[in-house]
This record gives sequence, C-alpha cells and structure tokens, in this order.
Amino acid sequence: MSKKKAFALRINEEMLNAIEKWASDEFRSTNGQIEYVLMHALKKANRHPRQSNSDTSISDK
Repeated sequence: MSKKKAFALRINEEMLNAIEKWASDEFRSTNGQIEYVLMHALKKANRHPRQSNSDTSISDK
C-alpha cells in the first residue's frame, strides 16, 4: 500500500458539511470521500498518479 502523507486542508463549513453528507451516503469516511473525489478528478484530467503493483487503487462506485 502506498504511504499516506498528512495534509492540512482549509475548507468552508458549507462545503465540508456537503462532503460529510455525501461520504455518509456512500459509506465512506470524510477523508475517504475527499480522496475519492480527487482521484476521480485526476483520472478525468488524465493526471492520475502511476501506481506500482503493490499499490491499491480507489475503485469507482
């Protein structure tokens, strides 16, 4: 599994509330939802990171 790095994110309260609700609806943690959304955006822009054989990918729902 790839190493995770902590990163402080400042986000407005309304956006955070919406992400928390969305995460709950999809049975993910808030952090997991943010990672999912970011990875989806990276894939859509063809900028997703290359993964080694030992890395796990975030599966699309």
